[in-house]
Amino acid sequence: MAFDIDTALVRLVESGGSDLHLKVPSAPMVRVDGDLRPLEGLPALAEADTLAAVDHMLGADETRRAEFAADGEVDFSYAIPGLARFRVNAFRQRGWCSIVCRAIPVSIRTIDELDLPPVIRELAEEERGIVLLTGTTGSGKSTTLAAMIDHINATRHRHVVTIEDPIEFLHQDKRSVINQREVGVDTASFKRALRRVLRQDPDVILIGEMRDEETVQTALSAAETGHLVFSTVHTVDAPETVNRLIEFFPPHMHQQVRAMIASTLKGAVSQRLVPAADGRGRVAVCEVLRMTGRVRDMIMDPTQTGKLGEVIADGGYYGMQTFDQALFHHLQAGRITMDQAMAAASAPHDFKLLVASDGRRGTTMDDLAQAQAARDTPVDAAASLR
Repeated sequence: MAFDIDTALVRLVESGGSDLHLKVPSAPMVRVDGDLRPLEGLPALAEADTLAAVDHMLGADETRRAEFAADGEVDFSYAIPGLARFRVNAFRQRGWCSIVCRAIPVSIRTIDELDLPPVIRELAEEERGIVLLTGTTGSGKSTTLAAMIDHINATRHRHVVTIEDPIEFLHQDKRSVINQREVGVDTASFKRALRRVLRQDPDVILIGEMRDEETVQTALSAAETGHLVFSTVHTVDAPETVNRLIEFFPPHMHQQVRAMIASTLKGAVSQRLVPAADGRGRVAVCEVLRMTGRVRDMIMDPTQTGKLGEVIADGGYYGMQTFDQALFHHLQAGRITMDQAMAAASAPHDFKLLVASDGRRGTTMDDLAQAQAARDTPVDAAASLR
C-alpha cells in the first residue's frame, strides 16, 4: 500500500505526538512526550514516498518547490482542516529526502490551561517594551507565545502584527485585530517585513525569532518607540539570552545595545518541558526574569550580566523564579516526579538537599534561593540547609 502523508499526520495527532519523522529507508517515527517511537503498522519508506509527500503538501506553492530544488531544504506550513496545522521542514540527507512535521493544534490553549505562572499574564499585559521567550527547539516557546497573544486578543483592543516563518498558530480576531504575515507567502523576506512593520500602525509586534542584527535592532527600536514586542531566542537562561542579543552586533556597539536592552526589556521567560507525573504529556517549567533597577544595572555591566541568576533566585516578590525553583513548585504540586525533577534540575545536588529538608521543615521557595546562593560562594551548600 502506498504511503499517505495525511494518514500519517492523522495518526500523529491521534497518538498525542508532537513530531512526525520521515526518513528513507526507515519506517515513520513519531515523538511522544519527548521520545521517538515507530508509527506502528507502516513499512520502511522509499524516496518516492517522501518526495510524493513533499509534493502533496506543497501543492501549488511553486516558490517553495523551487527553494527546495535549489537549496535542498525548505520550511513551510501545511494544514488538515478540522485536525491541525503542521510546521514542515523538508531536507536532503545522503541524497535522499527527509521530512519532519511539527503538529500545531487548531485551538490555542490559554495561560491557565497551560498552568503557566501568573507572571506570564502580567508580561502579556505590559503596555510597551520587549518580552522574550527562550528555550531549545521543542521547549514549547511557540505554545506559550500563542497563549500570551491570545490573552491580549481576548482582553484588549489592540492591533497585533506577527511576522512568522512559517505561521504556526492561527489567531481569530476577538477584541483585537491580528494580522499574521508569513515569509514567502505574504512577504518576500523577513527583513522586508520588519522594515515595513512600523508603518502598519501596530500596538503589538510578534517577531517569530531573533535571528540576526537587523531583527534585534528593529525589535529594540520598536520597543523604544512605545510598542510591545514579543520574540523568541534559542537560549537556555537569562544571562545567555542577554549575551546572545549583544553578540549579534559588532564590539563597538555592545555598550549601546546593552543600554537599549536595559531600557526596553520587560521580561525573559526561559522554558523547558518535563514529563508529567501521570505520564500524560509534559509540564512547562519556566525561569522568569523581570526588569528591576538591579537587573538593569547588571545588564549594563558586562562583568555582572552572568550573575543575573542570583537576582532571579531572590526576586520572588517580582514574580521571578529560577528553573530549579519552578521545578520545586511543580514537584510540591505533584505535577512531576522526583526522578524527573532530578533529571531536569540545573543544580541536582542542591535540589536533592532541598527536597530532603522539605520533609523535615516546611521548605519554601526562599530555601532554594538560599541553596543556590550558597552554591555560588565558598561555603559548603549542605551546611546552609542543615
